[in-house]
Amino acid sequence: MKRVVLVRPTGPRNVGGVMRAVANFGPAELWLVRPERPSMLIHPDFDQMSHGVENVRERIRVVDSLDEALSECNLTIGFTARPRGERWRADWREMVEETRPTALAEDQRLALVFGSEWNGLTDDELDRCQHASRLPTAEEHTSLNLAVAASIVLYTLFEGRGSYRHEGGARMLSFEERAFLKQHLIAVLAHKVARGDATVRDVEASIERVFSRAPLESRDARAWHKLMRALGSDLEPSDFDLQPNQKGERRDGALERNRKKREPGSER
Repeated sequence: MKRVVLVRPTGPRNVGGVMRAVANFGPAELWLVRPERPSMLIHPDFDQMSHGVENVRERIRVVDSLDEALSECNLTIGFTARPRGERWRADWREMVEETRPTALAEDQRLALVFGSEWNGLTDDELDRCQHASRLPTAEEHTSLNLAVAASIVLYTLFEGRGSYRHEGGARMLSFEERAFLKQHLIAVLAHKVARGDATVRDVEASIERVFSRAPLESRDARAWHKLMRALGSDLEPSDFDLQPNQKGERRDGALERNRKKREPGSER
């Protein structure tokens, strides 16, 4: 299952165009994080670009944070056209084949994250993604329209193929499981094992850098948690305010908050 996440989108035409692509190359979800215009989904330009998509507004989720949009996702890829210093941006053409199984598996969820039309993804937003990727273009003009970029990515993942059948066994970690693993490792390896402030900072940064982007499976997490237990840890997700949630619980909560915002008398 694919989840397209638009962070701080500004143009209703672009959002409508992305919605059209999501319907063309589904099954996919569309999530908006802090859209610039409260009226984005009732704007005439949105209606024009998403024309023909059934129950269009019911298929879009609007949330307040990127973390919320990435909940329940096993693999997250942020797209950016701008160089990011030392951070490596993979060529999307080289990532497609290894990404497709997660995108098409019924029990996996892939998040494809795109930034604002004006300034793309910030460094902080990109850091919340496991991978950074770029769509190669001619040197004359290196940026793509948001709707065009999302359409290209979805098309290359789709290519008319049927559903990928997951064969069981290990699965990719969810967003919450990955967060717990990182916090557990930092609590034990950085704060109990490491000695000296500089070493603690280095270990924390290394864990954040490596375990935020590595393609981790459930069996990897089990192995690391067992190692932390062997070192004397009895920490649980609740110790880090990471409450285990039922599938869809965060999404339902977001939908309820958005519903209340639309009620008469609510703050706009």
